[in-house]
Amino acid sequence: MIPALLALFAYAFVSNVALAIVPHEPVVIWYGARLGIWVTAVVATAGTVAAAWVDHRLFVPLLERVAAKRGGAAPRGVARLFARSPFAILALSGLTPLPFFPFKALAFRTHYPLGAYLAAVAVGRLPRYLLLAWLGLAVHVPAWLLASLFILLLIPSLGGLLWPRRPAN
Repeated sequence: MIPALLALFAYAFVSNVALAIVPHEPVVIWYGARLGIWVTAVVATAGTVAAAWVDHRLFVPLLERVAAKRGGAAPRGVARLFARSPFAILALSGLTPLPFFPFKALAFRTHYPLGAYLAAVAVGRLPRYLLLAWLGLAVHVPAWLLASLFILLLIPSLGGLLWPRRPAN
């Protein structure tokens, strides 16, 4: 069981760090049927929070250097909107199918505190992972269907790498 837990943690980390292109949903569904709902959700959340910590440590200093060179900060209107309820925005974007990256970048640009950022990631992802793990346990999704789902979710991410857009004339 320990190798499976480590594999799930590592995959959750890899699928959530920086600009990851691999989907986590089919993997969490698959592990949910094998490890149970709570174990799967907690381990996947831990891997995701570890990835969030690495992202915060890498990107906040990088964005500060870029802003110092350009002499700018986050756009005022966007930062003001985010400042109204940053925890809720981060948590909801982690829970829902909304893209998480723009909110992650905004948290970094506005210097949202690391502890609050990690807590928002955990609060958003744990219920999502619980639901996905429950789906794997309750529905018994066949492996071929999960593999197909994995590929379908991977295609948009790979599209930009395989078929780069040409600049408009």
